[in-house]
Amino acid sequence: MSLKDYYKIAKPGMVYGNLIPLVGGFALGSGGDVHGGLFAATIVGSALGMASGCVFNNWVDHDIDAKMSRTKHRALAAGRLSRRTAFIYGAVLGLLGCVVFALRVNLTALIAGEIGFFFYVVMYSMWWKRTSPWGTAVGSVAGAMPPVVGYLAATGKFDLVAAILFVTMVAWQMPHFFAIAIRHRDDYAAAGIPVLPVVRGTRATKAQMFVYLAVFAFSAPLLAVIGNAGRIYFYVALAAGLAWLALGATGFRLDEKQADLAWARNMFVASLFVIVSLFAAMTISAIV
Repeated sequence: MSLKDYYKIAKPGMVYGNLIPLVGGFALGSGGDVHGGLFAATIVGSALGMASGCVFNNWVDHDIDAKMSRTKHRALAAGRLSRRTAFIYGAVLGLLGCVVFALRVNLTALIAGEIGFFFYVVMYSMWWKRTSPWGTAVGSVAGAMPPVVGYLAATGKFDLVAAILFVTMVAWQMPHFFAIAIRHRDDYAAAGIPVLPVVRGTRATKAQMFVYLAVFAFSAPLLAVIGNAGRIYFYVALAAGLAWLALGATGFRLDEKQADLAWARNMFVASLFVIVSLFAAMTISAIV
């Protein structure tokens, strides 16, 4: 057991990655008029809450993580950290995050964050991930919350713009995670996790990915039409959405495993480029 294990069990890459859309949502909600103290509290409280969820995800998944080549070296799966210690660690992180939001942000954003936590830890990790191919959709609710929390932290209210943010992020999450599931299909099968590529095959997964890509390409630019995301954001969202949709369409021409794996890798990389571009443009538009 080392400090590195405590750091890694909180999945810092996931936390940092989710802070990007959170900042974008906050910038959108603030309209560029950023209150430094509120912004700092939102970042700190959100990072603590997301880290807590990731620790509890590791706590729940310790048994299946041990069966998968890409996760078997994690601290809980390898036995370097006890489940009791991880539980206490996750609880302390979560409690601190709630205190920060309750005292320095607002109740609406806190509730949204706790909904995301509940869906990630309880609905997804404890239940749907292990029992149904719909687990990915359930998990997408949690993954869609960071920009919504950021927006609510700045505005204090849930409105149509927040709803579109949520839909856009769900539509982004699904192709992103389906690409991961295709790439690691054998690992998921070995661990008994019924992700869609395992249950229904790669081609059916591609079809669902394409539907979500189409929803994303439509909903993302709406934030500039209905909200105040701005022209820079609109053009970036439109171009990124259409380019990702076009890349998704190329998958239907493939029917060989190695080609599918290469395509899934490209879809995954593209998803990261899309989300960073989207919320960077949202932040810049709000500031400009």
